[in-house]
Amino acid sequence: MAQVILSLSNVSKVFGGLRAVDQVSLQVTIGERRVLIGPNGAGKTSLFHCISGTHHASAGKILYLGRDITHLHEFDRTILGIGRTFQISSVLVDLTVLENIVLAILGIQKNKWQIWRHYLKIKGVESKALAQLGQVGLQGQADVFVKNLSYGERRQLELALALVNNPQLLLLDEPCAGLSPSERKNLFNLIKSLPRSITMLMIEHDMDVALGLADRVTVLHQGRVILEGDSDEVRQNPQVREIYFGQA
Repeated sequence: MAQVILSLSNVSKVFGGLRAVDQVSLQVTIGERRVLIGPNGAGKTSLFHCISGTHHASAGKILYLGRDITHLHEFDRTILGIGRTFQISSVLVDLTVLENIVLAILGIQKNKWQIWRHYLKIKGVESKALAQLGQVGLQGQADVFVKNLSYGERRQLELALALVNNPQLLLLDEPCAGLSPSERKNLFNLIKSLPRSITMLMIEHDMDVALGLADRVTVLHQGRVILEGDSDEVRQNPQVREIYFGQA
């Protein structure tokens, strides 16, 4: 049997009187491409927050490679090998593409506080940063200020930032949102080309992207899991068609 990398048991998240995530249980195996879908307000991003540590779960248990991480801080989960992108673009627009990557690299190194040294003098930083940019097709944009990138290129940069720590588990929150058709296709191909050594859990509203990448799909509605299956099972399920696609 495939080894489980992520296991959620009855995970809930409550904000005041709102139960955003309601007793969600799921398991993701190493190397899997799992996609979360559901209508707006289904609890997808709140569940991501619980997994990544942005918010702590109100109840339930989260295991990562068998370790209980339910109450770990976000940075501790990053060190363990969980990477993440966000729904809203979160890059430093007044810095260059290379500087964004370098800051991310230094943030996970023990020598990050050597502020008297130029960052490019720290052994291996520049070469690692350039290699990371090459992985997402931005090697020719290293010296460009992020504010001059297209929105699609910013999404590529965010993917590079999430990959800096060589994550074993990568959480992608609507990576193709707001992209043009050509940008969406480019990012889709980048994500699809990532090695199976990286397990992916992704939220995506674009069904062509979601079902084109997924090994399995988990459908959320009103904070609860209502279906798990492969792409064909999800497409053909009447309940999913009614609540998500607006078809009876």
